Amino acid sequence: MANLRLKTLSEIKILREGGRRHAQILKELAEMVRPGVSTNELNEYALKRIKDFGDVPAFLNYKPEGAKSPYPAALCVSVNDEIVHGIPNGKIKILNEGDIVSLDLGVRHEGLITDAAITVGVGKISHDDEMLISATERALYAGIDRAVLGGRVGDIGNAIENIAKRARFNNCEGLAGHGVGYAVHEDPYVPNTGNKGEGELLKEGLVIAIEPMFTPGLGEITLARDGFTYKTFDGKKSAHFEHTVAITKEGPVILTALD
Repeated sequence: MANLRLKTLSEIKILREGGRRHAQILKELAEMVRPGVSTNELNEYALKRIKDFGDVPAFLNYKPEGAKSPYPAALCVSVNDEIVHGIPNGKIKILNEGDIVSLDLGVRHEGLITDAAITVGVGKISHDDEMLISATERALYAGIDRAVLGGRVGDIGNAIENIAKRARFNNCEGLAGHGVGYAVHEDPYVPNTGNKGEGELLKEGLVIAIEPMFTPGLGEITLARDGFTYKTFDGKKSAHFEHTVAITKEGPVILTALD
């Protein structure tokens, strides 16, 4: 049974302020993406900007369950067939024209954590990759629209899954959203597939990270030798979008938005 850690109105207000800062940093990072930039440059910039705001990187030195060592960076930078948790490396990972890259950031503001990600193209990208990015972003907002008081986690997954099917993409199997706020990962598990009316009840004060991950491939995944980076098994590209969302009486509130 899930251990839901509901947030108070004052905590959601803190998360909203942290989320605004978070969104600004992601916007700036997206503007930095171009051919020749190293993933390490992006990580260093993210770390600097988080510190400029007086906040703390939530991913740096975070050790998820089962990991052999803590995560070594502030930013996850996942390129092409890397789905999530790609480790920045200035010598090896240089962005090239036509790549697509997921930028996934966690920020701790006044002790509370927000989590968000975007996928952007490097220079000119293919039409197919544009469609992949577009569909994944649409799926994020379709899922958010279902994150309503009294709904179920399955409603969110069902909305995301329907976008994938209509766009002829597949979800990356086994990777999903999650609760967030007091820790990087909390209950409930928020899968990107599901049936309406099933799964955990969405209660007032619940804060979740919704994060669809699509690929034109089969959707099977593999863990890289670094122990963190999940990749598509068939080498196909993937896209990833994420927002931290609060369940409120007024409807879903996106905490990691600029507005």
